[in-house]
Amino acid sequence: MHAVIGLIALGFVASEAGAADRLSVPVDVWDPPFNTTMQRTKSEYVGLEKAEKRWRLCVSIPHLKDPYWAAVNHGLIDQAKQLGVGLRLLEAGGYNNLDIQRRQITDCMASDADGLIVAAISHNGLDDILASIRASKRPVIDLVNGMNPRHVSARSAVDYFDLGHAAGTLLKSLHAGQTTPVKVGWFPGPQGPTWADRGDEGFRAAIADTSIRIVASARGDTGKAVQSKLVAEALDQHADLDYMVGTTVSATAAVSQLRRRGLEDKVKVLAYYYGPQVHRAIRRGSILAAPTDFQSLQARIAVDLAVRLLENRDPPRHVSPIVEVIDVDSIRGFDPSGSLPPRGFRPMFSINNW
Repeated sequence: MHAVIGLIALGFVASEAGAADRLSVPVDVWDPPFNTTMQRTKSEYVGLEKAEKRWRLCVSIPHLKDPYWAAVNHGLIDQAKQLGVGLRLLEAGGYNNLDIQRRQITDCMASDADGLIVAAISHNGLDDILASIRASKRPVIDLVNGMNPRHVSARSAVDYFDLGHAAGTLLKSLHAGQTTPVKVGWFPGPQGPTWADRGDEGFRAAIADTSIRIVASARGDTGKAVQSKLVAEALDQHADLDYMVGTTVSATAAVSQLRRRGLEDKVKVLAYYYGPQVHRAIRRGSILAAPTDFQSLQARIAVDLAVRLLENRDPPRHVSPIVEVIDVDSIRGFDPSGSLPPRGFRPMFSINNW
């Protein structure tokens, strides 16, 4: 039997008012924390009912241009509301804006914040700032993207190796035993953040020693304009692609480009993580499948971890929801609330008067 952390089975249920019931989700617990050899055990994470006081948390994310981060935004705000803590959200505007992220974190933490949750733009680019925060005995939670663990108190993040590997494994299963080359355009995301590097490693590992060939690949910010340009350039240079695989923004851009060029029946599309547009496209059949890392749940866990650390409740230091691949068949029974924001959700930047 697996262990129970702090406390039950997947799923929280959002009320009509938008507040979530107590967080309860199957997870991987990484032991030792932050290990690079994928050592982990299955468990369950059950969140606190309420915080002991109205702690004040700063949260820094790369941007809100990608619907992925709207789901993170919703999870952060809703869990802070559930626990009764203050939360202030900052977004840097893109993966090219490390200086902005550094300045935003410094300014927010100078406002008597009790702790920091950060989805880092760069693996090492915040080290000096995080060292100072940890020296002041305030917790730092690594959310989603992964960063240098030296100055991290706890991590709520799926290893994107798993997501890239899941997409590659699915592609491999579709062409098992095939010797004719399968030509793929691959768009793992920006240069710099850990998640994109790990996604790239996972995808390439899964398709090694198969007939699948990456014939076009490009890195760039996950804004729509950048990814659309990269996808269009790949199609201009390689009209004989069989698949386009990449970020949620890359995949949805590929759907549009293929339809415009009349290639939607020839070139198939996979995303290697999840978002609202990918969800709708899988339902319509224009994207074959995508793994989800349950990004909204990762955000909820991050808030809960921060509060547990502030209240000396000895939480696990490295937790991640369990990756699940969603396709046209499994989507019928899939509860998207851990991966997508509610319909009509608009970004929120503070909760509980902070």
